[in-house]
Amino acid sequence: MGCDGGTIPRRDELVTVKKKPEKKDKDAEMEAKWKNCQLTQEKLRAPIVACELGRLYNKESVLELLLDRSKFECTPSFLHIKALKDIKVLNLTENKDYSRDKNGEIVGSYLDHAGAQYMCPVVGLEMSGRYKFCFLWGCGCVVSQRAMKEVKSEVCHKCGKSYTKEDIVILNGDEDDNKVMEENMEARRARAKLEKKAKKAQKHKATIESKDGTTVTNSDIQLINGKTASADRGNGKQTNGIPTKKSRLVISDKPEQNPTVKIQDDPSRSKVYKSLFTTSKEAKNQTKGHWVTFNPQYFH
Repeated sequence: MGCDGGTIPRRDELVTVKKKPEKKDKDAEMEAKWKNCQLTQEKLRAPIVACELGRLYNKESVLELLLDRSKFECTPSFLHIKALKDIKVLNLTENKDYSRDKNGEIVGSYLDHAGAQYMCPVVGLEMSGRYKFCFLWGCGCVVSQRAMKEVKSEVCHKCGKSYTKEDIVILNGDEDDNKVMEENMEARRARAKLEKKAKKAQKHKATIESKDGTTVTNSDIQLINGKTASADRGNGKQTNGIPTKKSRLVISDKPEQNPTVKIQDDPSRSKVYKSLFTTSKEAKNQTKGHWVTFNPQYFH
């Protein structure tokens, strides 16, 4: 049965061999990470931004993600991006030897797939994925990791701004780098919250200095309408004893700007100006009602 006619079966036809798993194309993987947006897989175009985990995006795509997350299927992978403060615009250095124009079309006859549009400004390495690159969270300048090791400094090699070790974010790092970036991200956000609380506490404790050099504490603050701070706490106009924007303070040396000085007792006002108000003597002694509202103080 079978093998008639002198046919000779091969081993692979009789024995089932376990198939080897398919290997990823490293060049294609690097090109997808370093030349495409991680959200939409479109070609990277300026302005290019990066998150605190070192992933590259088009800024336009991040704005669309913040406006409507339902458009993207990979939304759970980008939960750490909640606002524009969670990304940083990168300050990249153009590679003059790059053989493509702004539209991504080939310029010239030779096509170099390993070429990159950007490079390190210190040592000249191309940002193609073959070398590790990082950026500083404070200024957004991108340099190679080799430049950071060879030229050790406490300021940025490109703009001169100072930075700390926690400000260094590795672009498209491996699993170990991603763990370190997550720890730095959590520490950076916790530090930002503490700084925000400290600034609020300083505003509440600060005193207000008037022009003549006297200080006014929270208990001495009075509102424009003459009510004290304790009277307006029930109306929601006070926050920890400090008036909100609706209840502004007026502290001045001039009597016409001070609400505690009456208009009739103000020596800088003329008699004609004072006679316009119902508190003047002429208004009180008139023989008929006031033209604006009825005045019961006139005499017959």
